[in-house]
Amino acid sequence: MTRLRTPGGPRGRRVIGRTLLAAALLTGITAVPAAAVVPQAAPAAATARSGLAAPAYQQIAHFYGAYIDAVATEGGGHLATSLRDFYLTPRLRAELGDWEAANHADGVLRAQNTPAGFRVTEGDSGAGHTWSTVRLTWGSATDPTYTYLKVRSDLETGKISGIRE
Repeated sequence: MTRLRTPGGPRGRRVIGRTLLAAALLTGITAVPAAAVVPQAAPAAATARSGLAAPAYQQIAHFYGAYIDAVATEGGGHLATSLRDFYLTPRLRAELGDWEAANHADGVLRAQNTPAGFRVTEGDSGAGHTWSTVRLTWGSATDPTYTYLKVRSDLETGKISGIRE
C-alpha cells in the first residue's frame, strides 16, 4: 500500500486538513436554505377571519375584468358562462336570461358590444348587501363615452345578485 506524501510533513497535513474542513463547512453552509440559518421569530397566532378575502367591489372588479376579456376573445363562450356560474347568484342568472331574450344583448354588460374598459367604485352597504357602480367605457381613448351600472353583491356569499342601469 502506498502512502500519500504531504509536503512539509505533519504540519502540511494539518494545513490541508484544515483547508478541507473549511471547504466542507463552507459548502455545507451555502447548501442550507437561508430560512434555516437565520433565526426567525415565533409565528404569530392565526388571525380569525370570516367572510370574503376581498371587499365586494373588488370581487365585482375581478368579475367584470375577466368577463369582458372572455366576451372579447371568445364572444361569450364557455369561459363567460363559467364566470357567470361562479360569480353570479342563480336567481340573477335567470333574470339575465330573461333580460337577454327580451333585449337581444348581453345582460351583464347591458350592451351588444364589448366595452373598451371599466371601473368599479365602492358603494353603500346595508341589509346584507352592497351596491357598487360599474362604469363601462365605450369608444376610443380620445372620445370615450360611458354607461353606468349599479351592481349588488351579497356580503355573506360575495356573489353578485343584481345588475341595474
